[in-house]
Amino acid sequence: MVSPRFLDKSLFDDLAEKAAGNPRGRQHHNLHQMQESCHRMVVGLQPSTYVPPHRHLSSEKAETLLVLRGALGVLIFDEGGQVLDKRVLQAGGDSLGVDLPPGVFHALVVLEPDSLMFECKAGPYQPVGDGELAHWAPREGESGVAEYQAWMRAQFL
Repeated sequence: MVSPRFLDKSLFDDLAEKAAGNPRGRQHHNLHQMQESCHRMVVGLQPSTYVPPHRHLSSEKAETLLVLRGALGVLIFDEGGQVLDKRVLQAGGDSLGVDLPPGVFHALVVLEPDSLMFECKAGPYQPVGDGELAHWAPREGESGVAEYQAWMRAQFL
């Protein structure tokens, strides 16, 4: 039998520290086994991380994000890259999460250092596939990321 695992300050501090030391500016802590049908994780995020606009096309891939510490900006896009909605998600704030249906283009901007979110979506893990990354935004590691990320951040100033 698996023991209960607590989402506590010790875990949060550890994830924030690991995210700060990770070149990608983020660190996952899985609460699930990879074969489980429900994937649950806590993710430490730093402002340097780039979460490009993407969507999940599988009808089973709705995802829920809840901010546990800090603040994130979430951007919702149409097929052509126009912003349809944007919201600051903040622990203890007016809006602390979002439930994203499959097929919706979305991106995240980390607005505060050492932010943490809880993410839940159906398993098993599938890498982002054809048609799931936005054609109008650079992919991680491509030129133009810094400029696009600055544009995303400016949506929340």
